[in-house]
Amino acid sequence: MRALPVRWVPFVLCGAVLVAGLAAHPVGASTAGFAAGVLALAVVEALDRGHRAWLLARLAALAAVVPFDPDGLTGALFITVPFAAYFTAGRRTAIALGVVGAAVLAAGYALTGRGDPRDLVMYAVGLTLALTAAALATGGLRRAEELAAARERIRVARDLHDSLGHHLTAIAVQLEKAEAFRDRDEDAAAQAVTDARWSARQALAEVRDSVRQLRDDPPSLHDLARHAADVTVDIAGDEQTLAAPVRLALYRAAQEALTNARRHGRARTMSVVADFRGRTATLTVTDDGTGLPDEPGTGFGLRGMRERVEQLGGTLSVAPTGTGVRVRVSIPA
Repeated sequence: MRALPVRWVPFVLCGAVLVAGLAAHPVGASTAGFAAGVLALAVVEALDRGHRAWLLARLAALAAVVPFDPDGLTGALFITVPFAAYFTAGRRTAIALGVVGAAVLAAGYALTGRGDPRDLVMYAVGLTLALTAAALATGGLRRAEELAAARERIRVARDLHDSLGHHLTAIAVQLEKAEAFRDRDEDAAAQAVTDARWSARQALAEVRDSVRQLRDDPPSLHDLARHAADVTVDIAGDEQTLAAPVRLALYRAAQEALTNARRHGRARTMSVVADFRGRTATLTVTDDGTGLPDEPGTGFGLRGMRERVEQLGGTLSVAPTGTGVRVRVSIPA
């Protein structure tokens, strides 16, 4: 399990109690036992990774400190138990343990006369502050987890849109080609069906990759031209020298640009040119389609493409060329 957040609270308490105890009494066996017990509690805090069993270790360390504590300073350390319990057992358990700690301190004072009744007030103040810090930390963690989950949903949706949309468009184009050549050129029609089948397999594989989050090694840009006679790919430099997120962003950008060119621009030929030789990786996709729509840049695919590129510190531009559209991407390599 992960380490507890707001870890500084128990260590500040241990440090303050240790300094106060050492300053109040000369060095001796009792002081050494007191210091060893406080340090043992600090070690427990350092080793704890959020498991409930560590609450027992805290209680054992506190029990070891109490016999060597003539001034009742240990009361402040009791706060560490409900504080840790807030993260491992919940708010109600933490409050209950805080009340138990107060009862133990009150009983100890009543039976032994050691300490100061005002320590209970300080304990209550410290407990309130510690539990408030725990509540704020827990709320922050929850919001961070929700944000991370939302970002992951967006990432998966974007990957599915980019990969599945690209391959489905390619399948539709190949099947239309097969139908058009069915009676005139059986070989061309058969090849189109083969290419469509390959795109279907690729779509299935990429969907599985996205869902299983196994996109550690993105596909190569050369894959975009395989089984796609309308696409040419020209790469300068070594694609494998780029970081995986950069390669994936460029691949998805090229996919989306080709998909848009086929689906919306009805392009017949498309070109992918990439240069990975400098400090900036560049990608340019051009087509001979009908150009930009009336309101370019409003679709989910282009918006997702731009967000993916900008997250890596890159830029994306889409512009008409007179004979189609040019998409240009630049990302620090």
